[in-house]
Amino acid sequence: MIPIPAALTLLGLALAAPAWAQQAAPTPAPASGDIPTPFVIKPAEAYDVSKLPDDHYGRMVRYGKELSERTFAHIGPEVKNPRMRFAGNNLACTSCHQNGAAKPHAMPWVGVHAAFPQYRAREDELSTVAERVNGCMERSMAGKPLPLDSREMKAFETYIHFLSKDVPTGATVVGQGLPKVKMPNRRADTVAGAKLYVEKCAACHGENGAGVRAGAPGSATGYTFPPLWGKDSFNNGAGMNRLVFATTFVYTNMPLGSQHGQPQLSLDEAYDIAGYMLSQPRGTKANLERDFPARWNKPVDAAFPPYVDGAPADQHKLGPFPPLAENMVKLKDKLLKESGR
Repeated sequence: MIPIPAALTLLGLALAAPAWAQQAAPTPAPASGDIPTPFVIKPAEAYDVSKLPDDHYGRMVRYGKELSERTFAHIGPEVKNPRMRFAGNNLACTSCHQNGAAKPHAMPWVGVHAAFPQYRAREDELSTVAERVNGCMERSMAGKPLPLDSREMKAFETYIHFLSKDVPTGATVVGQGLPKVKMPNRRADTVAGAKLYVEKCAACHGENGAGVRAGAPGSATGYTFPPLWGKDSFNNGAGMNRLVFATTFVYTNMPLGSQHGQPQLSLDEAYDIAGYMLSQPRGTKANLERDFPARWNKPVDAAFPPYVDGAPADQHKLGPFPPLAENMVKLKDKLLKESGR
């Protein structure tokens, strides 16, 4: 049976799948039938890479963390060696995957190694950790894939392994991905979002969404606070360019210091701010029409064609989403039959 993503099957678009593994099928339970006890992400000191031995593994883990926190300094568009310019913007992985990719409910990498290979609806295929990393390289980082045999790819994979080393295969990780959040059943109000952005976000991200640089342009020093739109931000193929996804992230993790269960914004505020943010210009990814070839798996907030439900493109961008989700559930059997599955 082809797995149907949570964004289509749960009324109100409760975002159930881990953000790292958007629209992924659940990891099967172990063959023994014993379901592992849910794994709780440990305190930050448990992921202190400085305590690792100075051996091949320890050095690669440390480089992987360095890459995640200072991506721009090693593989960004401003690094001196042109052959190392893989990222197309000056963001860091931890611009989104906060606290060294170990913060609960901020798309942590804890447990990711134990969950792959994994079905990915965006490709309608099983994907590896390396392929998932390169998905971010081409979308969130607006760049190009890392060679699979490169030191940088091995470092990313090793750091993810380190963060996941105590997580049993098949275990549920408490705080992995983003939490379930029921979206408002309305169109996002971008006018209200613009006002809220000035009040709640502009002090860090700038009134024009360009962020605050840590150094001069061209210095490969990245940002103190990342840009939210424009040429140095994520492109339109990124998961963060989907309103349900972005709303959930903003509501749970913004402003800086927010955490799950202790939001500083109301859900409606986060929804309108995210709608305003995603209405601003940003880079484009080629060939987005190839995403989600199994159309019944396409999230209803993926605002790029082709669309199969007859709804206007603007609704896929700004909502309301619950009616779209309900309609896609009804269309599933028809789409499956047309595909020959």
